[in-house]
Amino acid sequence: MMVGLQGSGKTTTSGKLANLLRKQGKNPLLVACDVYRPAAIKQLQVVGKELNIPVFANETSKDVVHIAKQAVSTAISKLNDVIILDTAGRLHIDEELMEELKNLKASIKPHEILLVVDSMTGQDAVNVAEKFNEALGIDGVVLTKLDGDTRGGAALSVKKVTNRPIKFAATGEKLSDIEVFHPERMAGRILGMGDILSVIEKAEEAFDLEEAEKLEKQFKKKELDLDDYLAQLRQVKKMGSFSSLLKMIPGMNQIKDLKVDDKEFEKIEAIICSMTKKEKRDTRLLNASRRQRIARGSGTTVQDINKFIKSFEMTQKMMKQMKNNKGGMKKMLNGIDENALKNFKF
Repeated sequence: MMVGLQGSGKTTTSGKLANLLRKQGKNPLLVACDVYRPAAIKQLQVVGKELNIPVFANETSKDVVHIAKQAVSTAISKLNDVIILDTAGRLHIDEELMEELKNLKASIKPHEILLVVDSMTGQDAVNVAEKFNEALGIDGVVLTKLDGDTRGGAALSVKKVTNRPIKFAATGEKLSDIEVFHPERMAGRILGMGDILSVIEKAEEAFDLEEAEKLEKQFKKKELDLDDYLAQLRQVKKMGSFSSLLKMIPGMNQIKDLKVDDKEFEKIEAIICSMTKKEKRDTRLLNASRRQRIARGSGTTVQDINKFIKSFEMTQKMMKQMKNNKGGMKKMLNGIDENALKNFKF
C-alpha cells in the first residue's frame, strides 16, 4: 500500500516498484485507489501500459475499500502474486485522508505500507513522515527525486524520526530509475566516494552477456564501427542517465564543471541511424554532401556530425591501441587530465 502527499511521485513510484519486482520474478498488479485527483487513474493506466503491467481500476466507484477488495479477487483469479495499491494523496495532511487510509488498512490488511516522500522538500519530508507513521504505522519509506547528493540529509532525518527503514530510492525520471536503498552507498555518495557497487549492479542488469561476448569477438577481428558503437551506447543507456552514473564513479565529483547532457546521446543515436550501412562501417566515406544528407535526416547540423565523427575516430584510435599494445589502457589513462575530461565531446 503506497501512501503519501500529492505531488510526491506516488503513482510513478508505484509503477517503478512494480517494474522492479517483475524483474525479480514477481507478477504484480497495479491498483488505482486514487479516485479524487483528476486523471490519476489514467496516469496509472498509462504507466502500466508503458511497462506492460496490468492495472485494475473501477472508474464508476468512489469507495476505495470496495475497489481494493475487487482488486484482491482479481489478483487471485489472474495469479498476480503482488498487489500495489496507489492510494490518494492530499496537498497537506488532513483527517479525511488519514481516515480513508486507516479504513483501507483495516479492511485489506496490506503486508507493507510504504510512504513515498519527495526528498527535495527537506524538513517538510521529515514532518510528513512523522505524521503518516503516527497515524498508520508505516513499514518503510521510498525517497523520490534522490538524484542529487545534497539531498541525502532527508534520508538520515526520516530514518531517525520514524525508526523505519528507507527501502527504495527513486533516482531519475525513467520508469527503471528505482533501486533498493543501501545506506552505506548513500553515505559514499554524500562523502564524494562514489558508489561503484551500484554501477556494477546496473551493468549486470542492463548488459546482455551473450551480446557482450559477441561484440568482444568482433572487436578482436575488426575495428570498432558505428554499428558496434550504437549497440554499446544502447546497452549503457539501459543503466540510466549518464549524469547519474558519473556521480557514482569515485573521484568524478571532484572534477568541476564536468557535465554530460543525456540529450547529446539521443542526437548521436539519430545521426548513426541516418547513415547507410557502408557509412557506418567506414566513416571516410562521409564527404560534405553525405554529411548534409545525414544532418537533414537526423535533425542535426553538419557541425554536430563533424564533432561526433572526430570524437568517434579518437575512440577508434584508443580501441586500436588497447588491442595492439600491452598496457595500452593504463598508458592512455595516465595521459588523461582533468582538462581533457572537461573538454571531451561525446
